[in-house]
Amino acid sequence: MQRTAPEDPARAAEGRAHAAERGRVRHGPPAPDPGLPVLPELADVLAAAVGRTGCEPPGGGAALRAAAVGHWRRRGIGVGADAVLAAPGGPPLLFALMAAAGGDVLLPRPCPAWWAAQVRLLAGVRSSFHVPTPAECGGVPDPYALLETVSRIRAEGGRPRLLLLSVPDDPTATLAPPGTVRAVCEVAVAEGITVVSDETWRDTVHRPRETVFFSPAEMFPDQVVVLSDLAGAFTPATWPVAVARVPATAAGAALRARALDVLAALGATVPAPVAEAAAYALDDPGPVVERAAVAAALHARVQGALHRAVLDAGALALPPVAGRHLYADLGPLRAGLAERGVTDSTELEEYLTARLGTSVPGGHRFGDSPGALCVRLSTAPLLGATPAQRTESLRARDPLELPHPEQALNHLAAALAELGRARRT
Repeated sequence: MQRTAPEDPARAAEGRAHAAERGRVRHGPPAPDPGLPVLPELADVLAAAVGRTGCEPPGGGAALRAAAVGHWRRRGIGVGADAVLAAPGGPPLLFALMAAAGGDVLLPRPCPAWWAAQVRLLAGVRSSFHVPTPAECGGVPDPYALLETVSRIRAEGGRPRLLLLSVPDDPTATLAPPGTVRAVCEVAVAEGITVVSDETWRDTVHRPRETVFFSPAEMFPDQVVVLSDLAGAFTPATWPVAVARVPATAAGAALRARALDVLAALGATVPAPVAEAAAYALDDPGPVVERAAVAAALHARVQGALHRAVLDAGALALPPVAGRHLYADLGPLRAGLAERGVTDSTELEEYLTARLGTSVPGGHRFGDSPGALCVRLSTAPLLGATPAQRTESLRARDPLELPHPEQALNHLAAALAELGRARRT
């Protein structure tokens, strides 16, 4: 159970919403987005290794870790192979890091849906605390709010040990300015808190030549762990693999050793064929780099149309700059939603999931108060219902001119417009 200050209004509202939903059937966690077609060159590597029936050792084999080293060094992050961890996906890797670090965990609000759930798996020995986050700085809390939260936790007898950042951010698709990232990390370092920077969406930035991005590990290499789930930009979600870089310090080595023990205890190892495909992708070969750029442009185009539909309906959302999601605040449509019996984000999730026929997770899954009426909208389901349609979207000069994205966007825009009309009547 998470330890929370009694006066926290967001948690109080969340508790009331949970009590209200007892006895009602709810949708489960958000379903994975349908992926784009597998890159042929990547499929060839996997197929060539399919005869390898074993798994990598816990933490990843030598070839996979060496590929991760090169990948990060080309992005300005120094690391050695003995400071790399690999696991079958981001969730088990983050779980191992949190279990190894001990203490309480600080999270931005909102944050990736699975972060707080990971902390709850460590209930009794860990607690999570959401820190207020400026709207334009998704994934990176306000530095002053962070310092205040740390002081409060310690006054209550807690032990803040980890700060999780999402740079660029899921779910908001925004990118905090480097100055804000530095200020937050300075507070964390001064307070003896290790930073975990989830950079899964780094290579999905829409305009990389125009966007200023610095990893926290470039600023504070001895206090920052970098985590990247390859499913963000390089490999299919059905081939789960993630890598982490720990600081090249005695403390970093100790953290890695403890995390390795957790991964071994969980049996969280990467299958050998997937490891070979991941190592190929991390080497940044031409086909992989080109596919990542084309996919980023595709999602950016659809995200832009999705953003306009949300604003046209009278709702709120920040312009997306990375990833394949949009975080929408439907608070201005509250009257229209209330007419349909929707008063919190759990009911909003139910309503839009049923209305649109695709998973639309509510803001409560990302740490927001249920009363905020926020949802995360994904671009992937708009690209087509079949692999052939998604391939067509990927290859199109303008995917919005194709029938399936156009119809899906019109369907979503109509659903939101209905709520806007009700709001004005």
